[in-house]
Amino acid sequence: MAKFRFLQTPLQLKSLSLKNRLVMPPMCQYSAKDGVPNDWHFVHYTSRAVGGVGLIIIEMTNVAPNGRISPRCLGLWNDEQRDAFKRIVDAVHAQGGKIGIQIAHAGRKAQDCDDVVAPSAIHYGQEDFPGQHLKTPRALTEDEIEQIIQAFQHSVKRAVEAGFDMIELHGAHGYLIHQFSSPKSNHRDDSYGQDRFLFGEKVIKAAKSVMPADMPLAIRISAQEYSENGYDSDYGVQMAMRFKAAGVDIFDVSGGGNGVLHPNHHPQFNAGYQVYLARKIKQATQLPVIAVGLLDDPSLADHVLGIGDADLIAVGRGLLRDPYWYLNAQYKQNASDSTGVESVPPQYQRGYM
Repeated sequence: MAKFRFLQTPLQLKSLSLKNRLVMPPMCQYSAKDGVPNDWHFVHYTSRAVGGVGLIIIEMTNVAPNGRISPRCLGLWNDEQRDAFKRIVDAVHAQGGKIGIQIAHAGRKAQDCDDVVAPSAIHYGQEDFPGQHLKTPRALTEDEIEQIIQAFQHSVKRAVEAGFDMIELHGAHGYLIHQFSSPKSNHRDDSYGQDRFLFGEKVIKAAKSVMPADMPLAIRISAQEYSENGYDSDYGVQMAMRFKAAGVDIFDVSGGGNGVLHPNHHPQFNAGYQVYLARKIKQATQLPVIAVGLLDDPSLADHVLGIGDADLIAVGRGLLRDPYWYLNAQYKQNASDSTGVESVPPQYQRGYM
């Protein structure tokens, strides 16, 4: 029996059939021009498919030019961008992988932008961004909010047209959906302030309206904030339940990102430090969850799956260091497992015998 049998176990999520439980999470590459993916992105993502990753999620891809973290971030607000993504999608599929994309708007965390917007005109706090000079945003009007919701919808529609297997909305780490959801960053007195989950709910419903019924929709959430006066995980559960009711099929569970870290409010950044959040959201919503947070050790990743705290494991830094993390995790330590060699690309099999 393979050592990491839980990592190797297939998973079915609506129409999405995954050959294993490993996820490459969205990690910005800051390498695009005009939001268009290029050869760097093609090699970066396709190589992880060659390496056996079950589900690759393209980095934060934005619905508008002023929704990018930086001018080098990806976008999906036009058809040129859509067509460039299709090349990556087709290449990942050719290697037997599945691929999703994270759709987002940076809100007040947009850098080098002349029109920084947010629910309220509240500065993020400079200490987390030395030398990056975040601006105080202007508050969005209600008409502009509706336009952004439509922009999310249009980007999701383009993602479906490009052939992606799943969609993830970015509702975490202090970006726009999170900004609306949090009492720290949303001080509005209209319906979007009286009901802080309304914006996220509307984005979810707009996305679902242009997705095939059997395509899974994920959302990444910060289930707890680690900054001063940040919300706790009970509030995170309320948010998750609301987003589940709106149509979310799977939660990508993270934390923090909406304000400068406070020494008395953030966790120790140890291996698996956010798994407790995944477990709590999974138990509350009864939906599949992706666990994140320094899970680079394959034994730990397999353990988290084995005890049922998560359904999928996101390995970020490990996959940046090694596109073949999954192959090496299994086969370097289990060279006698002949069943595993069959899933290694034929060109590489001699290296795993």
